[in-house]
Amino acid sequence: MPDDIATHIWNTKYRDYRDGSAVDRTITDTWQRVALAAAQAETQDIAGWQQRFYQLLDDYHFLPGGRILAGAGTDKDVTLFNCFVMGTVEDSMDGIFDALKEAAITMQQGGGVGYDFSTLRPRGFTAHHRGTVASGPVSFMRIWDAMCATVLSTGARRGAMMATLRCDHPDIEEFIQAKQHAGTLTRFNLSVLVSDRFIQAVDEDADWPLVFPLDEQDTAPADLHCEWPGYTGPVACRVVRTLRARRLWQLIMRSTYEYAEPGVLFCDPINRENNLAYRETITATNPCGEIPLPPYGACNLGSLNLPRYIDAPFSEQAAIDWPRLEQDIALAVRFLDNVIDISRFPLAAHQAYETGSRRIGLGVTGLADALIMLGLRYDSDTGRQQAADILQCLRDQAYAASIELAREKAPFAFYQAEAYRHSPFIQRLPDRLQQQIRQYGIRNSHLLAIAPTGTISLLAGNVSSGIEPVYDLQAHRRVLNQDGTFIDFQVSDYAWRRWQQENSDTPLPDYFQTALHIAPEDHLAMQARLQPYVDNAISKTINVPQDYPFDDFVDLYRLAYESKLKGCTTYRPNPVTGAILSSDDIQSTHHCCSIEREAD
Repeated sequence: MPDDIATHIWNTKYRDYRDGSAVDRTITDTWQRVALAAAQAETQDIAGWQQRFYQLLDDYHFLPGGRILAGAGTDKDVTLFNCFVMGTVEDSMDGIFDALKEAAITMQQGGGVGYDFSTLRPRGFTAHHRGTVASGPVSFMRIWDAMCATVLSTGARRGAMMATLRCDHPDIEEFIQAKQHAGTLTRFNLSVLVSDRFIQAVDEDADWPLVFPLDEQDTAPADLHCEWPGYTGPVACRVVRTLRARRLWQLIMRSTYEYAEPGVLFCDPINRENNLAYRETITATNPCGEIPLPPYGACNLGSLNLPRYIDAPFSEQAAIDWPRLEQDIALAVRFLDNVIDISRFPLAAHQAYETGSRRIGLGVTGLADALIMLGLRYDSDTGRQQAADILQCLRDQAYAASIELAREKAPFAFYQAEAYRHSPFIQRLPDRLQQQIRQYGIRNSHLLAIAPTGTISLLAGNVSSGIEPVYDLQAHRRVLNQDGTFIDFQVSDYAWRRWQQENSDTPLPDYFQTALHIAPEDHLAMQARLQPYVDNAISKTINVPQDYPFDDFVDLYRLAYESKLKGCTTYRPNPVTGAILSSDDIQSTHHCCSIEREAD
């Protein structure tokens, strides 16, 4: 194992124990266990595929999502999928508590959950058929929060949930401010669903109606008709009240600036870019936002560890091993596709949707360390171009591999050739891939996602997480024990350690950059440069200094929208969110990347 914290994480999260005894004696045993499990989905040459998958995993080249590492090939009754978006919450007491039960079952098996609470009546609404007064979505979110705390009250993981709410829901202001007190809704990440129409209203300083569908027994005329989750086609709605769009936008921005909540999801770009827009509407994501999903959708994640593909690091000959990377991308696609067939599912609805779409989320981790090892600054044009070249390779090789799998096995069940090829993302693929999709179909509806890989990155020697910059060259990391207590570790960045081993007497080059010393605009520029190559989404935290001007902060979100991102998450140090990392002068990181709560 690379270091003490990696050993601790392996012992507490990913090592297989049975009847109190360790089955995995070494990390090699873990790789072999997982490789054999994935190979069970093959109909021929299982031993050969086990060996190929083992070589993919060995030396941390490919890091499957944590649920795969923890559950594949064990006797545990768990899912191998990291996270789920749950079904539409029906606006009734029975519907709400049925949804709560489904969430509890899902979390008990190891999955995080995402919900759109826009279907619930706003606070103060009266139900005509019962005469009861609604307490609003935020009140029911507190029940979910308590459930999560109870179901996952022990062990080395903490539950993760995402809650979304439409920007035109009458309780949107309460939702925006729901986490402004320490200890409130601590197991939730919150995101506002921001529409193109709302952004236009902000630009025009227009009035913004807050609306909700009419009760079936309501005889009042509709004020307008709009799309709403839980309904097929436009539904009759009443305007509950109206406020200025800019005032609401400022409230979102001020809350995010002061409290790091809520995030923003740009729901119209998410749905325009969705490869399955012909059959689904998306209003929620998994807890960290890298997989926008329909009701009962699931995310199946894995990341290629880019520093392992750098030859001759820190030298003039430093280069990416493109042939090995391309080979491993294809293997990783097959591996994740196999996981769909060997996994348990918390609910039959999850299984039906995932086996119909065969969505996977292959990504990368260690991007910042890889750039450092290549001698490139994260905030430079050359650094961003190198990152884009890597992501373009990931996209093209992953889609090519999925086409080959469709030729060998079959396209995904929800595949409709004409509708699928008109997706904007598909139309941006190279012509040869588009032609092959027309000819053979494709095995997976979606293939790519960039997740926050904090835990598995620590397992691999503390490589930088996902596409994030290096947080700090040296820091303290607090992690959970199995008994729920915490333990602190001193950690150091993977690339920095490599440099120290080989060049300890040489001054540190300027390409060793850390997150809070990179301008927020450059954080955003990296995400914007890579989003065109990712069919799902990118989980990325834009670190903002405490003294960053509020007006500039607001401009970041407008730039994110104009850059066609699917969402934006920022973190500015504040007294409400707790410190996960610490160093001499930095004591904060965004809560969604807590390694006790994140998706992996």
